[in-house]
Amino acid sequence: MTGKAALIYGADGPQYKFHDSHPFHPLRLELTHTLLEDIGALTGFDTIHPQIATDAMLELVHDPNFIKAVKLGSSGKLTEGLAQAHGLDTEDTPVFPHMHEAAAYLVGGTLAACDAVLKDGYDHAFHLGGGLHHGFRGRASGFCVYNDSSIAIEYMRRTYGAKILYVDTDAHHGDGVQWSFYEDPDICTLSIHETGRYLFPGTGHVTEKGAGKGYGFSINIPLDAFTEDESFLSAYENSFREIADFFRPDIILTQNGVDAHYYDPLSHLHVSTAAYKAIPKLAHELAHQYCDGRWVAVGGGGYDKWRVVPRAWSYIWLAMTEQLDLGDGALPKSWLERWSAKAQETLPTEWNDPVFPTVPRKAEITSKNKLTVEKALSHIRTEMKQEQRRE
Repeated sequence: MTGKAALIYGADGPQYKFHDSHPFHPLRLELTHTLLEDIGALTGFDTIHPQIATDAMLELVHDPNFIKAVKLGSSGKLTEGLAQAHGLDTEDTPVFPHMHEAAAYLVGGTLAACDAVLKDGYDHAFHLGGGLHHGFRGRASGFCVYNDSSIAIEYMRRTYGAKILYVDTDAHHGDGVQWSFYEDPDICTLSIHETGRYLFPGTGHVTEKGAGKGYGFSINIPLDAFTEDESFLSAYENSFREIADFFRPDIILTQNGVDAHYYDPLSHLHVSTAAYKAIPKLAHELAHQYCDGRWVAVGGGGYDKWRVVPRAWSYIWLAMTEQLDLGDGALPKSWLERWSAKAQETLPTEWNDPVFPTVPRKAEITSKNKLTVEKALSHIRTEMKQEQRRE
């Protein structure tokens, strides 16, 4: 299944940085990129530098008045009323200088990844900076200004006539993408996340299955808090395989938030790097099985930037390029020496995590998650059985 892959990365572009202490910090990207460099995983592969997305591209999903408000915030001219109307200048999403350019640069990176796969002959493309899945048509939300995934999906459909399967494994529900295509039968969204009973944004229930012609093409699997690797991966693999077989996409777009990790400060799930090694490996397999290899991956959440994000995101690239053997054993000394003095946590020295304590309720959580998957996929399984009878 070896194929051409491109990394979308530009360290010299405008930084999407709210402030130094904000959890959504662009240093996560540099930490990952330098780790990939230091293990030699980028040698022989192309890196594409993104461009700032035009207003016309942003308007594929976002309201022009919202874009104007973001620009006003970028220049320090945003009024309190406009900020409140558009979800800007909040604790989660404060305004910062050149915010419009920085957010549009992330969108441009994801669009470049789509063109790399659908126009330029690459099988796969990974945009480290993408994955801002909470942005809405006229409102910023949850660290996200512009929704690069929604824009990319709309762009791929209009430009290439593609059917897109969007798979989101961020701990937080991919609400902005889901609601953008809730009535669209050509876009299928799968979000596997921590239940909204405990976590922002509070949506992503099993009953959210789409509307109108899009009914059945929004699938949500809200996992119980403290879910561990085995149950998380069971839900992911079973749902992803069945949905891909049901939907038969032209391309797969994965959002790879890594905030379900045991160390993450903003969620309550308990997965390890073993899960993050398995997640892109399956995406790679199914992209070749159903889409002739066409797979675009973006980043997303992940707020333990020192211990989790570099290793977990590196696995995406290593899976794309069939170099997963580089993600075993000790981390490179060069990388550890480069970052140890700056790190706010003790850096891991191995790719694999230590064995984490088992949650006492593991059996109960696993059983509950299994039932959730059955409910989420019930309409698909019914439809597939009816098709088999017709044949």
